Amino acid sequence: MTTAFRTAYESLLLDYLPRPVRTQREYEQVCRQIAKLMSAGPELPQAESELLEILSLLLAQYESTEHSIRDASPAEMLAFLLDGRGASNAAVARETGIPRSVITDILAGRRSISTANVAKLAKYFHVSPAVFIAEPTSQPPVSPRTHRQSAGRNG
Repeated sequence: MTTAFRTAYESLLLDYLPRPVRTQREYEQVCRQIAKLMSAGPELPQAESELLEILSLLLAQYESTEHSIRDASPAEMLAFLLDGRGASNAAVARETGIPRSVITDILAGRRSISTANVAKLAKYFHVSPAVFIAEPTSQPPVSPRTHRQSAGRNG
């Protein structure tokens, strides 16, 4: 770790004072801090990028305990990140090389996000590629008895 990075990172830690999020007020404060960091543009310095990751983890921890909600789809995550950054489809297209029509189709639910575009979007938004990958829906296993009963009624 270079001295310049360490100094910049230490300064950010003193400015932001990251700590566990336990209340709605603290949650809103961390959201404002994240928005401030994200407003700096797509290419954050390493120190800011690492602080953004820490703040995001703190929010995720609070949300997982206080706001149990369903996972967002990749398209919903893209819409959320676009809105949070105040970026247009055209701006993201220019910065990532993804055609604007593809971004529009993803947001409209007409197409999924390709693996190549997952990597580009993750880099642009400084997030884990996992946020753009849909979890397979878990289907309860079909028991042989249920299947035979259904087949007998329908066949």
